[in-house]
Amino acid sequence: MLQPWVNARRDADRLALEQPPPPHQKPENVLKRAHELIGVNQAPAALTLLHEHVTSKRSRNVPIASLEPVMLLMVELSVEQKKGKLAKDALYQYKNISQNTNIATIELVLKKFIELAVEKVTAAQQKADEVQSSIDATATASVDDLEASETPESILLATVSGEQSRDRTDRAIVTPWLKFLWEAYRTVLDILRNNARLEILYQSTAMQAFDFCLKYTRKTEFRRLCELLRNHVQTAAKYSSQMHAINLSDPDTLQRHLETRFQQLNVAVELELWQEAFRSVEDIHTLLNLSKRPPKNIMMANYYEKLTRIFLVGENYLFHAAAWSRYYTLLRQSAALVASGQSKKSDNPPASDADLQRAASFVLLSALAIPVISTSRSRGAMVDFDEARKNKNSRLTHLLGMNQAPTRGRLFKDALGKSLLQRARPEIRDLYNILEVDFHPLSICKKISPILTKIGADSEMERYIQPLQQVILTRLFQQLSQVYETVDLNFVESLAQFPEPYQVTRSTIEKFIMNGNKKGDLAIRMDHATGVLSFDNDVFSSSKAGHSGSGAGSAESETGTVQRLQSTPSEIVRSQLTRLARSLYTTCHYINPEFSKERVAARNAALARAKAGAEKEHLDTVARKEIIQKRKEEASELQAKRDKENARQKRLREQALQEAEDRRLAAEQKEREEKRLKAEHDRVRKEELKKQIADLKMNDKTLDIDLEDLDSLDSNRIRAMKLAQLEREKNDVNERLRITGKRIDHLERAYRKEEVKKLNADYDEQIERDRAIYEKVKAKTLKEAEEKHKESLELKHRLSRLVPMYESFRSSLHERRRDEFEKRRRDAERELEKQIALRKKELRERKLREKREREEKERQLREAEERAAREKEEQRLREEAKKAEMAKLKEQRDKERQEMLEKAALQQRREEEALARRRAEKERPAATRVPERSETPEGRRPPLFGAGKWRERENSRPTGEEAPPARGPPMERTDSSDRAGGPPRLPLAGNKPSWRERQAAKEAAGGASDAAAPPPRRFEPRGAPMDRSGSSRGENGRESPAPRGDTAPPPSGSSGKWVPPHLRNRQ
Repeated sequence: MLQPWVNARRDADRLALEQPPPPHQKPENVLKRAHELIGVNQAPAALTLLHEHVTSKRSRNVPIASLEPVMLLMVELSVEQKKGKLAKDALYQYKNISQNTNIATIELVLKKFIELAVEKVTAAQQKADEVQSSIDATATASVDDLEASETPESILLATVSGEQSRDRTDRAIVTPWLKFLWEAYRTVLDILRNNARLEILYQSTAMQAFDFCLKYTRKTEFRRLCELLRNHVQTAAKYSSQMHAINLSDPDTLQRHLETRFQQLNVAVELELWQEAFRSVEDIHTLLNLSKRPPKNIMMANYYEKLTRIFLVGENYLFHAAAWSRYYTLLRQSAALVASGQSKKSDNPPASDADLQRAASFVLLSALAIPVISTSRSRGAMVDFDEARKNKNSRLTHLLGMNQAPTRGRLFKDALGKSLLQRARPEIRDLYNILEVDFHPLSICKKISPILTKIGADSEMERYIQPLQQVILTRLFQQLSQVYETVDLNFVESLAQFPEPYQVTRSTIEKFIMNGNKKGDLAIRMDHATGVLSFDNDVFSSSKAGHSGSGAGSAESETGTVQRLQSTPSEIVRSQLTRLARSLYTTCHYINPEFSKERVAARNAALARAKAGAEKEHLDTVARKEIIQKRKEEASELQAKRDKENARQKRLREQALQEAEDRRLAAEQKEREEKRLKAEHDRVRKEELKKQIADLKMNDKTLDIDLEDLDSLDSNRIRAMKLAQLEREKNDVNERLRITGKRIDHLERAYRKEEVKKLNADYDEQIERDRAIYEKVKAKTLKEAEEKHKESLELKHRLSRLVPMYESFRSSLHERRRDEFEKRRRDAERELEKQIALRKKELRERKLREKREREEKERQLREAEERAAREKEEQRLREEAKKAEMAKLKEQRDKERQEMLEKAALQQRREEEALARRRAEKERPAATRVPERSETPEGRRPPLFGAGKWRERENSRPTGEEAPPARGPPMERTDSSDRAGGPPRLPLAGNKPSWRERQAAKEAAGGASDAAAPPPRRFEPRGAPMDRSGSSRGENGRESPAPRGDTAPPPSGSSGKWVPPHLRNRQ
């Protein structure tokens, strides 16, 4: 009973789940709908509509020209509503759709996206300025007394909110748009990454992002942008085999990346982000190593100039001076190239004399500022030589493009070789002579003080004063150690006098001495009780302190450059054995002259032996070299084979592992799919059961079913429960209806019993109430009528006085307007007559026009009918002519076919006669004479099919001439194909005689007594009987007697021909 309803509901649910998606709309319709939504202030709905259309899979086959306006409108709406994520998804989809067909549209949409975001930021900045100006004006106008002193409350309020008002305004108005613009830049860079066709737009967007970070001082965003660009380069190198991937080996691509990294370096320096600047330098160096094209000198000049600033901030004065040296070298090369015309001026940095003098001064000053004693914190003198330090120096050396690590002495040697002293400023040249050439421990600071004053006047050179002080103090103590053994600390402090802004204190000097002792560059003892400094003169002390600049902590790795007055005791002790050996060697020369001769002879003998064995040694060396080379080649080949075999084995193992992994993954996928299908099936079944149980509208206790365990339920049990539930509900409803009806009947009967007792009293009360109401309404109506009558009479008396004046005014008014009315009436009549005449004229013209059109149509129709009749008649004539031609052609073809059939029959008869003659000749005796051929019925002539030459000869023979003798006895037809009444029959195997043949045989057997020879079988024609009057055959098909002389045979070719069945009815 309930099963059809259940099935219908299940089908409805299934149809609801399997409904197809809505049809895909065209971009033009979507764009129109979006404009309509925008017109009714539904911009979010329009944006959602455009996003769904662009991200739909069906949009991949839409023409780009139709999809581009949709993308432009969507980008505009997403910027207005700050929906960056929607724009990102749509832009990714649009890029995938159009990157293989139209690159220009991607560039247009992305540029539009960036431009709109920049405009929003600019508008927000202007709005924030206007709001801040209005706040400032309001705050100024609210001050009543400008000379009044500030109260503590105002000071506190200004401290809390005065300076921060601008920040709050920017945070509320500008910051959201700045965040959106940053996300836009990042989105565009992600979309354009690793695509050679979009490389130019990618680099320009990166430049715009750098300008954004610099303009709004966004340091955090700049770090993220640098990291993003590095990741993009790594991704490009990793996925270089993808389609449209950028090729870092391409010079143009690498040049664009270099320009971007140089801009990144400039922005990092401007923002004072030195770590990012150093990373940018490393990126530039990596790209320069990849580049096959040499970079421009102006770019490398910028590179070295930024390196000088980075090293100066990092207080790495050694590599700072090396960077200045490389910068000066590049300026000299650029000046030489421009002067000789080998390079363009635009590709080289400005290299005038002033620029060269400035660069030379900085090279020399930075080299002088390299501390002789290392100022870096360390735990011992040997820490600077650890592996990390070497790696760091190696990295920095490679960044500068130098073959070996720079040192202080090597930099001075290079500077002197380039004649930097002549180009440097005079004060810098004097400073070099004081520190590196002259020896004046008591006046070194006094001579350098005016030079430091000049250097401090220059803001760029002022930063070198502090490291120069360290170098000056080092030189002071080194020179004092050569003159004094002990010196008063106050005396040293008086010697270390600098100009006022750069004065050093006693604690600074003590700290410097302690650092020098710790590094091992100084050997000074300090007695704080007496204030005396003692220079270490121990003959067994470390040579590091005694030999300036030779320590690991020193920046001078070569021999010291300090002028010396005398050797220290330690140096004397160290060189004592050397001096003794040198003195003994000289003494041997003077005491024993043969010693020199023996040395010369030994030397000559060694030279002779070397000269004699040089050739053999050369040949042995060459042979050994060849053997080594062959062994290397064999080893390399063996290693290559081994590597190849290992690679093959590894590839096979990986392939086997991959196949096993693929099988495992496929099995797991299949198992997961089966489990998923089973779970989905169980879920659907349980949902259906729950729906059916819920439809029962019973509680759990009544159902007695565990809703968590529905596996044991089936449809039959649910159906039985439904039937029981329906029966139960039906019985409950009937019982409730019976009880309710009975209760209502009793209640109504009780009401009526009680009502009967009170009906009369209620009727009397109702009559009284109605009578009172009637009297009251009647009195009120009469009173209102009387009052209205009185008011009307009063109004009549007042207006009766105005009646004469009204009548006179009306009559005068009628008189005045009668003439005007008559005039208008006459004009209207004339206009009416004119319109009537015009309408009549138009009607006549229309009738004439319609008549002409009707006649024209009739004429055209008549001509069309005549033309159709003519064409029909021509068609009929053509068809008749065609039919006649076809009939004629058919008749000709039938005639040709008849002739062919006759010729074939004639040929067959001749062959049969020849075959019969040969057979008869073989059977008869040799002495038998050949009987003559007669015209008797026993003889038989060949059948006649049409005309032939033998017939003509037969007809042309004289009547009395005898017929030629027959060649043999008459032959009897044995084949039905010899019949003259039908087409020849083929001699197929198994052909039995037909009924006509058997009948002819019987007749021939019955008439044997009348004729001497038995007549042959008679063959009846299958078709119409042929007229054989023109032939020489008898009535039975035999040859008839010879014709008489007065009877001429009919001509050949008469109506005795065989007629095919399809032509018999036409005769």
